[in-house]
Parts: sequence; C-alpha cells; structure tokens
Amino acid sequence: MCVSRLFILLALFSLPTWAGSQANAPVVLAPEKIVKFAKDVEKYAASKGARAFIIARVGRPEKDLPKGVLFTHTAIAVYSNIQLDSGEFVQGYAIHNLYQLDGKPDRSHLVQDYPVDFFWGAQSLKAGIIIPSDEIQTQLIKLIASGDNTKLHNPKYSVIANPMNSQLQNCTEHTLDMLNAAIYQTTDVLKLKANTRAYFTAQQLKTSRFRLALGSIFMDEITTKDHPGKIATATFGSIHKYLDHYQLSQYGVTLNEDGDTTVL
Repeated sequence: MCVSRLFILLALFSLPTWAGSQANAPVVLAPEKIVKFAKDVEKYAASKGARAFIIARVGRPEKDLPKGVLFTHTAIAVYSNIQLDSGEFVQGYAIHNLYQLDGKPDRSHLVQDYPVDFFWGAQSLKAGIIIPSDEIQTQLIKLIASGDNTKLHNPKYSVIANPMNSQLQNCTEHTLDMLNAAIYQTTDVLKLKANTRAYFTAQQLKTSRFRLALGSIFMDEITTKDHPGKIATATFGSIHKYLDHYQLSQYGVTLNEDGDTTVL
C-alpha cells in the first residue's frame, strides 16, 4: 500500500486513538504548569477529605474525543506515605494505574506513580475527580494495601474493552473492577462481571464496526472481538453515573487549570 493511501486510511481512525493509557507520553505543556496543576489536584482532593478517589486526565486533544467522552485515562489515587529519593517520607497521593506496555500496546501492566507523572503527558490541564463514599474508600485502600487489586488485572489490552466480560481490559475497566471489588468485597471476577452486567451501563461509542475492524489492521490495541453487539466501553463519565445512581459517591467534578470546578 502506498504511503498516501495509508495516511488516508489512518485518518479514518481518530476514534480508536482516544482511549490509550501510555505511561511515558511526551510532554506537550510547560512542566512548571503541570507541577502546579498536579499539586492543585492533590490540594482539592485533600480539602474534601479524600483518602481514595478516582482520577482522570485528558491524554488526547479534546477536539479528537468522541461526543460525551471527557477523559482518556482513569485510575485510583490513594493518600499514602511516600518515600522520597532522600529516604524521607512525605504524605501525598499515590496513583494506581493500568498502563499499556511500551512496544506492546495490546498488553498492559500495573504501575504506581504520582500526580506529576500522571499529568505529565496530558494534552490539557483538566482533571476528573470522583470521591466515593467513605465505605468504598476504605475498601479500596484495603484492596490495594493487600495487593488483591492485582487479581483484577487482565494484561490483554484493548482501548475499547467490553467491561461486561473479562476477555480484554483497559484502564477504565480496571478502575471499575476495583470499585466493584470494593463495593461487593470480592475479587471473584465471575461475580464482579455478573454484577457489572446487572447494574452498570457502559457508554456506547458512535462509530461503525467496519471502521474499528479496519483500524485493528494497523493498531494492535484495537479489537471488537469481545463485543457481541453494539460497541460500548467503560468511561470516566459512565463510572460517575453508576456511582451517583446508587448514591455511592460524594463528589464528582472536573477541575481546570484556573482552579474552577464543574459539577458532573
């Protein structure tokens, strides 16, 4: 295939690029602004008494995001004792992520990083923040402290993973699985997926199977094989609606660079 035809085909695939979860995305914003914003996010969460919360970032240009999708990467932040390179311990938020493997975008691993790392590759300084109920926060902390969150990790990655089954997984589905493990106090994946199907509504993506199938020819992390019907996946917004519907969240906001918040 000639280069020009390849570029034309790739131009059709703006949707599949929105949900990537890369750990080492190149910096596009001023580092000093990223550092300040990361601190602002921590201060906001701490001001609300959050011990554990859902955090999201915009890792693609916002103009490229599908309608109704606000963020591209979602994780769990936990207030922790953090050891610095000097050996000193400080308190702050550690972020527990599922990231794609470098060079193997259809595989993932679990990585703990910190707010500056989390926002380093952001395309805009906007954060999604959902603070769950106190009981869910407590259970999330127990889940991560015990290491049982690793039992929920499926390294087979797809940007449009179907959260209703366990064939594939992306960062937001992993976050949802952790939340459900906290809600139902189990790491039994079969039980968690049964409850997901019963109570969670995934966000339908407005694109055709043909475009996604064609995109999978060029991108290893795109597949529809785990979707028996319409393409729908877990998003930050759908997680907020889920928790809000069952009165399991205290706050759900977007926080921007100026410190302004918008209630979800």
